[in-house]
Amino acid sequence: MGHDNQPTEARPRTGGEQPARGAGARMPTPGRTKALLRRAFPDHWSFMLGEICLYSFLVIVLTGVYLAFFFHPSSEQVIYDGSYGPLRGQLVSAAFDSTMDISFEVRGGLLIRQAHHWAALIFVAGLLMYVMRIFFTGAFRKPRELNWVVAFLLLILGMFAGLTGYDLPDDLLSGTGLAVVNGTLLSVPVVGTYLSMFLSGGEYPGDDLIARFHTLHVLLIPALMVALMVLHRALSRRERPAQYPGPGRTETNVVGLPLGVRLVKSAGYLFLVSGTVFVLAAIAQINPIWQYGPYRPDQVSAGSQPDWYMGVLDGLLRVMPGWEVTAWGHTLALDNLIPLLVGAGLFLALGAYPFLEAWVTGDRRPHHVLDRPRNRPVRTALGAAWLTFYAVALVGAANDIIALRLHVSVNAVTWAVRAGLFVVPAVVFVLTKRWALALQRRDRDKVLHGRETGVVKRLPHGEFVEVHEPLSPERLYVLTAHEQYEPLTLDDDRPPTVAARLRARLSRGLYGEGMQIRKPTPKEVSHGDRPPGQIG
Repeated sequence: MGHDNQPTEARPRTGGEQPARGAGARMPTPGRTKALLRRAFPDHWSFMLGEICLYSFLVIVLTGVYLAFFFHPSSEQVIYDGSYGPLRGQLVSAAFDSTMDISFEVRGGLLIRQAHHWAALIFVAGLLMYVMRIFFTGAFRKPRELNWVVAFLLLILGMFAGLTGYDLPDDLLSGTGLAVVNGTLLSVPVVGTYLSMFLSGGEYPGDDLIARFHTLHVLLIPALMVALMVLHRALSRRERPAQYPGPGRTETNVVGLPLGVRLVKSAGYLFLVSGTVFVLAAIAQINPIWQYGPYRPDQVSAGSQPDWYMGVLDGLLRVMPGWEVTAWGHTLALDNLIPLLVGAGLFLALGAYPFLEAWVTGDRRPHHVLDRPRNRPVRTALGAAWLTFYAVALVGAANDIIALRLHVSVNAVTWAVRAGLFVVPAVVFVLTKRWALALQRRDRDKVLHGRETGVVKRLPHGEFVEVHEPLSPERLYVLTAHEQYEPLTLDDDRPPTVAARLRARLSRGLYGEGMQIRKPTPKEVSHGDRPPGQIG
């Protein structure tokens, strides 16, 4: 048996062994699975926003697949002979006819169609709230810049997915909105006419508009969204989860729930979201196209309102004066072009802000602990002003309904919205910044003086003071763990460039005097400016 100590000759590998070894090396091993199960996931109610987006998108896909079996994306004219009497015998498009069949003839069709629509509204709302949560908490900082881009692009694609789906039934309401979209496209200099002709397959409304919107709605946009979601998941898996400040939470660890518990909660969110969507679909009617009738290019639906996420552009269009400029035989429709530019600029400003902040601070360190919005007063105020501008424009999209319900002049509502677009966001910016500074000042007082107990104590010399109680170490950590940036100063040794001066000015605007309350230093906390009545 001495041959046991001899070197063994390498056994030749078979044809299928190498792929098997490669696959085995990439399959989860017990060690990897155990490490994944031990991974912690931060737990906070705001993280549920991402779950709402994911599961509402899942409902959209499933209901959309069901609807695709019965919907005919064609502009071909047919005679409606369905069960809805008031429209029987009228000339309608095949798209409208199939949508009516889904609503009245297909078993469960109306429920599925309304669930599809409600899920789309919830999906875009969840995306907007998710993006704003990232914005207000600074979750866009390194190493999550690409995650911010992905979330922002998902919001834009979600809005366009809703727009293209909203126009597919070819009813009078969606056709009115489509006419507005076409007018906006035509206002784009040079390429506007070509864009309109391409989408319509000729002069608007053309014969190919519904078919091309259908391709965008069910194929191109969903494919891009799925790709972005997969990328978002891959990036989240690669990076450490971001967490809110709290006891034991640092840039190098994660405090939260294990994977098993997280999966159970996520399954609960799935049932809650899908259940909410179908309850809304069952009891809240939405988009009753049989009341609007088929689209006619020479008719406009009175009181037409777009879905809320497109209301910002519609509101800007409604309140914009009818300005036009004619030069060299060409007319520039400013009443459509300016709202388009303002709406695009509004979203581009939101998408570009994180990169502007990173350039101003010069901070390239990885951040895994989120900001409390009060500790970034200017950023929080800018976000509040952005949302306010969006809300005021949304009010403008309902100027006719507001005038009708409140018995006021539509011109008065329009002028109020015009003024509000300039005044209200500025007022909200100032108030939000002062509110955040006041909250910072209160946190500083708590750190230095302790928590107010409501107990009044009389001192030996007759003075009455309120008894304060020291904060717990955990609470002190939350109130003092944030980092404060210092405003940049220009180098006196050499003349500053235009970029350097701009960066210094923006830095003073974000972190200069009056833009943040200096947090207590460790020395101030240890000595403490404590009143005589404080406990401890």
